[in-house]
Amino acid sequence: MTTPHRIALPPQLDTGCATAQLARLCQALDALPAGSACVLDAAQVQQFDSAGLAVLLACRRHALASGKTVHVAQWPDKLHALAQVYGVAAWLAPEAPALAQSA
Repeated sequence: MTTPHRIALPPQLDTGCATAQLARLCQALDALPAGSACVLDAAQVQQFDSAGLAVLLACRRHALASGKTVHVAQWPDKLHALAQVYGVAAWLAPEAPALAQSA
């Protein structure tokens, strides 16, 4: 089994930077070979809101569309709690179900 590629998430992932960060993350995902697994490393995320969570979901959709997988690791507790409140934490987990691809 190959080691997943890691992409570090920025310290700020909120409404103020969501569009720019989504473009940056999608570009990084596009640079990975087809069939790759990628970990979005959230260890440095300090400032976020629901727009940041939407960025993570959009990254997942983008990756799935090109035959790649994405999950989030090292969630800050409050970001993980927000994902759970919105009911999307499982879609961003390493074992995310294939049926949730429309997320």
